[in-house]
Amino acid sequence: MDTPKLTSRMLKDLANKLSAGGGGDWILGVAPIERFAEAPERMHPKNIFPDCKSVISIVQPIPRSTYRGITAGTYWPNYTYYSYNRLNTLFRPMLTYEIARFIEDHGFEAVPVYPGVPEAYPNNPDPVAPGRPVPDVNIHVRIAAVACGLGEIGWSKVFIHKVFGPRVRIGTILTDAVLEPDPLIEPGTLCKRCMKCVPDCPGNAIPRPGDRPSIKIHIGDKEYEWGDVHMGRCTATHHGINYKASPFMKKFFPGFNLDITKSNMSEELAYKTAYTLALGHWGRENPEFPGGEVNPFYQQILNHTGYFAVCGAKGCIRSCMEFQ
Repeated sequence: MDTPKLTSRMLKDLANKLSAGGGGDWILGVAPIERFAEAPERMHPKNIFPDCKSVISIVQPIPRSTYRGITAGTYWPNYTYYSYNRLNTLFRPMLTYEIARFIEDHGFEAVPVYPGVPEAYPNNPDPVAPGRPVPDVNIHVRIAAVACGLGEIGWSKVFIHKVFGPRVRIGTILTDAVLEPDPLIEPGTLCKRCMKCVPDCPGNAIPRPGDRPSIKIHIGDKEYEWGDVHMGRCTATHHGINYKASPFMKKFFPGFNLDITKSNMSEELAYKTAYTLALGHWGRENPEFPGGEVNPFYQQILNHTGYFAVCGAKGCIRSCMEFQ
């Protein structure tokens, strides 16, 4: 018995069946590989799967209510678990995996790609494989979702979905199947440049227009633009070393008044500092520094989720939710 032809319609129907996102054609989108013609080498799908002909993006909605514990100032793990870490590492891969297996069952290859939003690239001139880019290459999942017609990137650099707004996580599959593509969304359709995200970000990470050069990319015949977010301030705030956003840092390290809103630390340094302070390594190495023990507040979140996010996405997601 011949295997039936694989179509975008079949994949959308399967995604709707598997997802909690409802029965519309908004869970899965498809882009032809030609839409990635201007992608930099480190983000081009063909550097992961040279035979790629179509890119598939799949969204998993974030429940609105996951922010309630943080807005009430009482419960942080729910946001980390259902909006970030476990939604990334457990729930979304299940959907991506099932669709990838479905594609393989129809005689094509399907490469599920772990989600990434690459901010930096190793400055190493020696690739592992001659003639190939330096690892690790990664697909910019938000840009891929734009190319697949599922939405656009807002000024805050957060992807805005055409149904769920900024409340989604994104999965990606590369395949050698030629599939019917989805139309691109016109720039400015979803992000109206209300700029509510700028003053609402507790880390002052989202620039006002003109503060810094914006990011611009071309997909097909359309130009998409967003703000050049300061990722050091964003990461420091997201991971709890901004005392304006995290009550735990102020309580556990009294007097630690580093003003993240004016900091120029890198994303890498912000990440290392956050986990050093949360897990007490700095204190153990410097006994005179208060808090050599593990921060009990962050440890509670880590025990729940293996990751901690405490900013509650106040500017980039929640403010956008209010506007949308």
